[in-house]
Order: sequence, then structure tokens, then C-alpha cells
Amino acid sequence: MNTIKYKILGLCICLLSISNTTIAQKKKVTTPAATSYSIEGNITGLADGTTVKLIPGATHSSETPVAETAVKDGKFTFTGKLNEPRFFYIVFGKNKGFVNLMVENAKIKVTADAEVSKQEDERIKFTNEIITGSKSHDYYKKETAFRNELEKDYAAYHTTESNELSKLIGAARKEKNTKAADSLQNLPVWKKFEADEKAFFTKVEKTTKDLIAKHKDTWWGPFFMMTQYSYFTPEQKPIYEQFSPAAKKSYYGQVLDKDLNPKSLIGTSIANFNLKDKDGKPYNAKDIVAGKKYILVDFWASWCGPCRKEIPNLKTAYAEYAPKGFEILSISIDKDEKAWQKALGQENMQWHNLLDDDKVSKSFNVKAIPATYLVDSKGVIIGDNLRDAELEAKLKELLKS
Repeated sequence: MNTIKYKILGLCICLLSISNTTIAQKKKVTTPAATSYSIEGNITGLADGTTVKLIPGATHSSETPVAETAVKDGKFTFTGKLNEPRFFYIVFGKNKGFVNLMVENAKIKVTADAEVSKQEDERIKFTNEIITGSKSHDYYKKETAFRNELEKDYAAYHTTESNELSKLIGAARKEKNTKAADSLQNLPVWKKFEADEKAFFTKVEKTTKDLIAKHKDTWWGPFFMMTQYSYFTPEQKPIYEQFSPAAKKSYYGQVLDKDLNPKSLIGTSIANFNLKDKDGKPYNAKDIVAGKKYILVDFWASWCGPCRKEIPNLKTAYAEYAPKGFEILSISIDKDEKAWQKALGQENMQWHNLLDDDKVSKSFNVKAIPATYLVDSKGVIIGDNLRDAELEAKLKELLKS
């Protein structure tokens, strides 16, 4: 009898417990998702009045700030709304230093210690960066952590010995001492350096493509493609095609599409510009092309494989049509001037080669390289992306006389 009594009592307790839990769940209110963001910054080491700007990133374009404020007692605040997470740079002073951040509609806190250089440039170095409140930023950091390993790999094969040898090879090329340059390049230490460098860039390419492919169904895919590539070449278009319709329609999907498939400039006039050659000598574009019938403005870079493969074709066209009024003006978008100088020594192009200032390429709306623009004597663009057989056919048509 007691056993039955205790069983009934136990059942009552269980039912009471379930009933109370159900009531509690009904009373529980779900917190709505945030509809705006706030960024609270607390940076030590900055003077009051230091300007702080919130500038969009991952667009391959020079963006204007969406907000601007100033530091007071090391603190600053930004607020706003987003349709989906976005990548921003928090820029301090006159582009003296920055902290990158994935912003989403949430309360985000940014803390760091800043050290202003005593050098003339007054660059700002940040340490002890801590960002909380943005799940997107946490995920971004986790997915790109592999870059720390790549940086270690890069440092490992750039030894003191290989760096010194690189300088000697560069000096030999500058002095046009081909024999000395070839001799240095045949040394075992340089051969090892070249092999290690090739392996490094193979690893970079694989990890980059794996990261993008992993996120092909969401906006993260186009976003990572924008952040992992500084410039695009036609070789990257198949990577874009793997994205889902939703990924392509996202904010970064649309930015990426415009970057890969820029609007044609045919029929528009180019503005004059000034850039420097490998010796630092400034050149005016109008002076270079004066008296020429047609000019091919060629944007390239030392690291761009398709660009370098096209150079022999440009040499053939130049040799045949330069006497008839054809000119080439190559403009490198290299950020590493030494790499550009090295490529110039290897390619031995017989026409003007200038280094971009980041403004000229933007004026031509260069989004992917190689990028070529055929310009007539009046400065009007009459053709674009002409290469190899297409360039040959066009020049033959224009200069048939």
C-alpha cells in the first residue's frame, strides 16, 4: 500500500514539475534580434581629438567614411544599421593606423593599446586588440587564422642569406650585368629559395581556394574572395561561378561581380596623368604618346601570370607596328616596388613602364588584370582587353596602310 502511495506521490511531483516548467516557458520572452549596431572603442595611448573614421573595406575601391568622430579620454562611439554583416576599417588620424572589424547589428566593444611612432610619419601601432560582441568577427578570425601559419612560412624561407643574395642580384640587373646576375641565380641557395617560394605560393593558392569553396553557398564566399585577392584576373572567374544564387545576390556578391566584370569604357576619353618609371623619373602620359596614332595602355603586375604570358605577344606587336605609329604604355599595379623592378629586369620590355599610384588604375576602372585599353590619337578608348590574336587583328586593320 505504501509503495502505491509513494508512486502516486512521485507521479504528482513529476506532473507538478512539468506543469511549472511549461508555465515558465510560456512566460519566457524571446529577446528580439538587434536592429542596429553600436561600436564602443576604448584605446589607450591616443591624444584627445585624434580623428576616428569608420570606412568600408573588402571592396577593392577607395571608400569614403560612413561615420567620423574624435577620441576623448581614449573613447569613441559609432552607431548605425546594416542589412547584413560588413567589413570595416576603424582608421585613426590621417590614415596613420587602423583596426579591422566585422560589424553586425549588435553591441560591439573594441579595446587596444596604441603606440604613436616618434618618427616623422607618426604611424600608430596597435597591440592587445580585443573585440567582443560581434559573432561575425569571431568567425572571420577563426576562418582566417591559417594566415598566421602562412606568415611564418614566408618568414622561414626569407633568410638573411637569401635576402642578401636578392639584393646582389637586383644590383647586378640594375647595372645590366647579366653574367653576374645569372651566376648568382645558379647558386644552390638561390635555387632553394626559388623552390621554397614556389611551394609557398602553391600553398597560398590552395588554402585561399579552399576557404572560398567552403563558403560558396553564403555571402561569406564572395566576401572571402574579395579579401583574399587584391586584384582579379580572368582565371578567378570560375571561382565566382561556383557561388549559389543567394551568395551572388548578397552585398559582397554584387561587389565581386562588378569587380570581375567592369563596365566598358569604350568611347570615353582618358585624362592625362603623371607616373614614375623604375628610376623614379616622372613621365607625363601625353608626352609619351605624342605623335602616335594608337596607344595600348597595359595594366599588369609582376605576380600576374597571365600578364607575363602576354608580354611576348606585346613584343611581337610592338616590333611590327611601332614603326607605323603604335605605342605601348605599361603600368604596373605592384605594391612591392622591388618585385616590379625584378620583373622589369627579367622581361626587358622596350617601351615605357610606369608604376601606378593607385589613382590611374582606378580612373580606368581596372578591376582585373591583365587589362588593356587601345586609345586613338585623340585620347578616346576604342578597344579594351585586346590580347594576342585579337590585338594583332585590330592593329592590322587600323594600320593597314
